[in-house]
Amino acid sequence: MPLSENEQRILQEIEQQLYDSDPELAREVSSTTIYRHAGRNLKWAGLGFVAGLVLMVVTVRTLPLAFAGFLIMLGCAVLFERNLRKMGRAGWRQWTESVNASGMRDYFGTAGQRVRDRFTKKDE
Repeated sequence: MPLSENEQRILQEIEQQLYDSDPELAREVSSTTIYRHAGRNLKWAGLGFVAGLVLMVVTVRTLPLAFAGFLIMLGCAVLFERNLRKMGRAGWRQWTESVNASGMRDYFGTAGQRVRDRFTKKDE
């Protein structure tokens, strides 16, 4: 049901007051999506899968540890699949577009630049 003109005006005034009183909160609320939590879980599941793979390959001679690596990979794959289903096709599309729009540098932050700055010799 669409809002009346009076309701739209009141809503715009409330939004403007929010932007004026706390611009940081307004920016955070406008940039947060309902798929953010599932997307974060997808990243952790992918990282866990890679860690399980590394554990399995490194400890291939020690069967119980290699099996533990396999179980970690299996658990992370199940977690990835469940969160992907929660997001659905529309959520996956929105999440990947937001990553592509902001670029990988914004996605991972400036961690690489900080590491390069730390190990670069400064001429004095």
